[in-house]
Amino acid sequence: MRARMALSLSLAPLDLRLKYPFKIARGEETVAHSVLFRLSDGELEGLGESTPVERYHESADSVAYYFGSNPLTSQDPFALETLIDRRIPPAARAGLDLALYDLLGKRLGIPLYQLLGLDASKTPYTSFTIGISDTATTLRKLAEIGDHPVLKVKLGLGTAREQIETIEAIRHAYTGTIRIDANEGWTVDRAIPILNELARYDIEFCEQPIPAGNPQGLRAIRDRTKIPIVTDEDSLDARDLPVLMGCVDGVNVKLAKTGGIRGALAMIATARALGFKVMLGCMVESAIASTAAAQISPLVDWADIDGPFLTSDDPFIGVQYDRGKLVLPNEPGLGVRQRVAA
Repeated sequence: MRARMALSLSLAPLDLRLKYPFKIARGEETVAHSVLFRLSDGELEGLGESTPVERYHESADSVAYYFGSNPLTSQDPFALETLIDRRIPPAARAGLDLALYDLLGKRLGIPLYQLLGLDASKTPYTSFTIGISDTATTLRKLAEIGDHPVLKVKLGLGTAREQIETIEAIRHAYTGTIRIDANEGWTVDRAIPILNELARYDIEFCEQPIPAGNPQGLRAIRDRTKIPIVTDEDSLDARDLPVLMGCVDGVNVKLAKTGGIRGALAMIATARALGFKVMLGCMVESAIASTAAAQISPLVDWADIDGPFLTSDDPFIGVQYDRGKLVLPNEPGLGVRQRVAA
């Protein structure tokens, strides 16, 4: 039995350049700003990543400030309930959570999916996200994804006709599954006619059509359109789900919002109990956070874990993709390793 050693946590900025400017209804970015966590027990090191969301008033600086001001509450890496305190802000908590699970898997010598009792063969196919662009750029991005079977298209900006024409152009060139995400960009009155127009293009679901905080608006959209409705900004963690019953068909679970794997597992269990379908999403992030999410993907219906597709200089390697199907690494913990420079 390995002797228990003191835990040491270090944080560093992790800036990821994107292959294309990534534009959604709320804004645009060319560099994603994450925080790299390294948690050591003196022998082994666990890797984590925090992907703070500006919409929720979190940033790389706020994550670093939190841990600069608040020491770890236990030196036992198995004391998850103590270490991963709900009072820690979600993005900061997620980074620590991931590093802990990576360290625990390495100490036990097993992959995280095995530690959680999951079947790695039951991972879903993930979508590939295309941000808001002009039609020519959109079609160029589409051509680059090859035979990837699932696509998620960002909408929510421009006229209704422009957004419909974007999907029309994609559908003429693409026979796979299409999902759409308005990122709160529509009103109820605007969403209903747009979605009714888009139904002809065989859309699997629409994610967060209107601003969060209006479950009855979501219910009105769901009742008057044929495309299933999935929340994102309306469903941060398990506590948000009861009010959504009868209003939507599914919810998006993201580690950055739930505070990591423990929070995501609670949210997935709650969603199942309430009868929702579940999507597992990601931010624009490195292979660390994407691989962590992929480790629990056998529990969900849909996946949107495409962070490594969007960046141009990811320093880590983890989850792989077999024509869209998530392939989990077999190494202990998260199974993420540093990319070797050419």
